[in-house]
Amino acid sequence: MLVKTKAIVISSIKYQEKSLIVKCFTQSDGLKSYFVQSAFSSKKSNQKIAYFQPLTLLEIEANHKNKGTLEHFKEIKLAYNYQSIPFDITKSSIVIFLSEILNYSIKEDGNNENLFIFLETALHWLDNHDEISDFHLIFLLQLTKFLGFYPEIPKKENNYFEMIEGVFTPYSGVSCITAHETILLKKLMELKLDLPQKLFTVNERQILLKIIVDYYAIHIENFKKPKSLSVLKEVFL
Repeated sequence: MLVKTKAIVISSIKYQEKSLIVKCFTQSDGLKSYFVQSAFSSKKSNQKIAYFQPLTLLEIEANHKNKGTLEHFKEIKLAYNYQSIPFDITKSSIVIFLSEILNYSIKEDGNNENLFIFLETALHWLDNHDEISDFHLIFLLQLTKFLGFYPEIPKKENNYFEMIEGVFTPYSGVSCITAHETILLKKLMELKLDLPQKLFTVNERQILLKIIVDYYAIHIENFKKPKSLSVLKEVFL
């Protein structure tokens, strides 16, 4: 079936010498993987290697056979041309990190337009704002709403967050984070992208990032901590 849709590049893996296997999250069909032949060819082609950088926003026309095999692009163009992300080391590091998170987190194909809109909106926001210190933390926590394990809304008297059940509790247990860490998490839950950022110190940001990555690892089967995590920590020092 020939499909025209927006798509977000999640990952691309080199296959043999000149080809790529590209995983995209599409607006029409959710997660799809495509085979791009001769992606590294010197010949002019509408399937340029630059299109397949992490979290690039595309408009594609593709043949979807929906048989569990690799699909093929027919036409590709940019849906949105990033103005700052490719040229800003902090933003580009965030994008690489988030693409790894998404690669390990989004497991199933099938339409999920609300998740697509969330990702697209967040990426536009990142490209168009300068104060982005807390962006990756807000993004990761909001993403759990679509993945099915967003923390329950906390009550004031519950001073500990229990990681396995995703609930706040008045008592500290073996799978709970500390009272101080719980305060930071509650503060993060109140934030949205359109609110003022840089509300955490560098140390607090590192604490929250560890909590969230650990939380993902608990709730997503075969989740792997991103290789780019150490780079992200460096750019926010």
